[in-house]
Amino acid sequence: MPRPVALFRHYPSEGPAFLGEFLTERGCPWQLLALDEGVPVPASAEGYAGLAFMGGPMSVNDDLPWIPPVLQLIRDAVARGVPVLGHCLGSQLMSRALGGIVTRNPLKEIGWGAVRVADSAAARHWFGPAERFDVFHWHGETWSLPAGAELLAGSEACPHQAFALGPHLGMQFHVEMTEAYVRSWCEGGRREIESSRSPAVQPVAEILEQMPQKLPPMTRMARHVYGVWMQGLSR
Repeated sequence: MPRPVALFRHYPSEGPAFLGEFLTERGCPWQLLALDEGVPVPASAEGYAGLAFMGGPMSVNDDLPWIPPVLQLIRDAVARGVPVLGHCLGSQLMSRALGGIVTRNPLKEIGWGAVRVADSAAARHWFGPAERFDVFHWHGETWSLPAGAELLAGSEACPHQAFALGPHLGMQFHVEMTEAYVRSWCEGGRREIESSRSPAVQPVAEILEQMPQKLPPMTRMARHVYGVWMQGLSR
């Protein structure tokens, strides 16, 4: 039996979303590890084809019991050549595990916004020929580039939006979003949005109004990115 992809959930509302749908569609087995419910972090990446880390409202710098073992697991996966994929908090965990630092971004970024793709072979490998594309953002922190990693994309509000290190990909943005997730996050985070003074935070009404236009092309990009990542899975 092929080894599964481990999908790590750090917060109840930030689950696998489209990534889970994509893996199921491709016939790739996956296992949800709900760290928010106290599921223990595996001691090794050996039993998995890949590791995918979702988002969460906490900081990598918080004193949470599961963060040190997750950082060690990421380092173990990289050492074994087991591909790692990070979304938002997941990318921050990857940066921290690989020697980077995570700090507050000058601007909170919430809603739809474009990222510019670097002019490099690595960026084209992961994102295709697009020079820029729209994604969904919800973050207040940012990461530094780990040693040996290559910066793939950035935005006006946050220059560090995606990095790759061989088969490992970290994305500050959320390509995994579905319509249900966008609506749920807007409902749960309405107070955060309304209290923000950041020019990079969209009002809820604007996020929902733009969703029919922005979500389908982002999902197509997610399908491409996940397909590239899957090519490196350890079978």
